[in-house]
Amino acid sequence: MTTESRLSMPIGDVMFTQRAIRRLKPDPIPENDLIDILEAAIRAPSGGNSQPWHFLVIRESELREQFAPLYREAWWEKRKAEGINGPEDIPPGKGWPRPAMHLADEIGQAPVIILVCATTKGSGPAASVIPATQNLLLAARALGIGTTLTTLHPQVEDRVHNLLGIPDSAQVVYCIPLGYPRGRFGPTQRKPLSEVSSWDGWGQPNE
Repeated sequence: MTTESRLSMPIGDVMFTQRAIRRLKPDPIPENDLIDILEAAIRAPSGGNSQPWHFLVIRESELREQFAPLYREAWWEKRKAEGINGPEDIPPGKGWPRPAMHLADEIGQAPVIILVCATTKGSGPAASVIPATQNLLLAARALGIGTTLTTLHPQVEDRVHNLLGIPDSAQVVYCIPLGYPRGRFGPTQRKPLSEVSSWDGWGQPNE
């Protein structure tokens, strides 16, 4: 069975039910599914067809355990810039910070973590991996695998490079944990289109 035939979920269903999944089961993900997800990712367009991407798949439990505290440190370092210095500063409710905090505490339990890297540094190569990353997220959803898009922080970059043997010439753009959801996929909650779009001029409604 080909990757194309396995990713047969209608694209509308995939896009309209895709959401950030931060609560993941520890169950292993079949290697064939991971290969299909990556095959979908590398089919994305890139500037000049340069394909400046590299996907680092972290499956070994020991590596995930070593990576986890670095991710947690990076997450809290980013929160400091927002005036959040500890759990007591995160308001209760269903907003994203608290589930994201739990992911920061539990990311080492995700069965797979994929680092989406640009093979050279700079904003251009980093931007060119965005379509591939979205393909990755959509393919995972089509296979019933939950994901969420996260980033690291410069404070831990050197240690992440050393841990995983990432060359100095490359940069980590995204960190994506994968796992079967503890919960459900969409429907998603989004602002209405009328609030986030203009027609023939900024602020002009579609009439």
